Amino acid sequence: MAVMTEWFCTICYHEQETEKETPEFCAQCGGGSASIISLAEQSGGAKGANVSGPIENLDQVRDRARIKLKGICAVYPYCDGNSDRICQREAYGKPIGLGGAGSGASFAANLTALTKLRLQTRLVGDHFEPDPAFSFFDRMLSMPIMGSSTAGISRYNDSMGEVDFCRATIRGCREAGTIAWRGDTWFYTPENTPALDALELEGGYGVPIFKPRAQDTLKGLIERAEKAGCPATGVDIDGCGSTIMARNGQPVFRKPIKDLKELVAFTSLPFIAKGIMTPEDAEACVEAGVQVVSVSNHGGRVLDCTPGVAEVLPAIVERVGKKALITADGGIRTGYDVIKMLALGADAVLIGRDVIRAAVGGGALGVRLHMERFQTTLKRAMMMTGCPNLSAVNSDILYRG
Repeated sequence: MAVMTEWFCTICYHEQETEKETPEFCAQCGGGSASIISLAEQSGGAKGANVSGPIENLDQVRDRARIKLKGICAVYPYCDGNSDRICQREAYGKPIGLGGAGSGASFAANLTALTKLRLQTRLVGDHFEPDPAFSFFDRMLSMPIMGSSTAGISRYNDSMGEVDFCRATIRGCREAGTIAWRGDTWFYTPENTPALDALELEGGYGVPIFKPRAQDTLKGLIERAEKAGCPATGVDIDGCGSTIMARNGQPVFRKPIKDLKELVAFTSLPFIAKGIMTPEDAEACVEAGVQVVSVSNHGGRVLDCTPGVAEVLPAIVERVGKKALITADGGIRTGYDVIKMLALGADAVLIGRDVIRAAVGGGALGVRLHMERFQTTLKRAMMMTGCPNLSAVNSDILYRG
């Protein structure tokens, strides 16, 4: 009698049996073999309750990611881009991987800027259950924490298919009550854009952010986003510094105000400008009609020696905070980091590297577990600093000694 093996899809949670080794694809959602794992191998034969399948906690997710990302990311407990980390070691002429540009100073600055901030407790008062609910245009999210616009994971040891990665982040964030932004990279083309393919498969539940390509190219991509039913779209302004895009026949450009105005006028969707690090650029984006200013140094991946995002955020908020929604990303590893960014004036934050590792290690389930962990620690921080809801979070919770 043939021995059957039970398999579990980490994207859609479908279980199937085969006599073979890992199935080539999921019979339900079409996910590739890299997203399918053995129930027996991962859980000793116990399927677990609810939809947890063979993965029950983030330690298991990280262990799987560590194996699949060998040589690229060691999935350290604390991701800081230190020079002795696998991602940041000098690699002459090789792809940047998950590290920071050049010396990694910008990557490290994001962490350092947040580490310097301290929280103050506010404990005397009526008891409350913290409510981190956040309104993102017409969608009410469970928290002001969204998946950032990452891309290119299929080129990291073939750890998972690109469309599968995008679907895992979209589904995992949605299951946690929030939403994922989707990115753009050097092997995406106007004719073959995995992020948009995934968004179309997932009913448009995500925010596509494109590299600053030629205007006509961007308009074609934005039209697809509109037809998919996406709630917003935008451009990764700091992508103009991507040399790998140009080397692979995907030219990118600086965008003057007139180009941004043209794109804002072209689409019916709220428009996002991501990669802003100065009040002057933020003000120019608002002048162009941009509705979301996303403060970011691209995880320290486009220019060495920039300040950390938390260092520049207050000045940007002061200049345009009443005219646009402000998001921030860079160095955020826990809900405590989230509340620090909110206290500095951000309306919401984006999570990049942690979502990548969660998707690689556990698909949609891994992303959901990680986003739920962020929500748990954010609520704990809100409780201890006396903030029953997001409107109560302000700079008073930061220690000024």
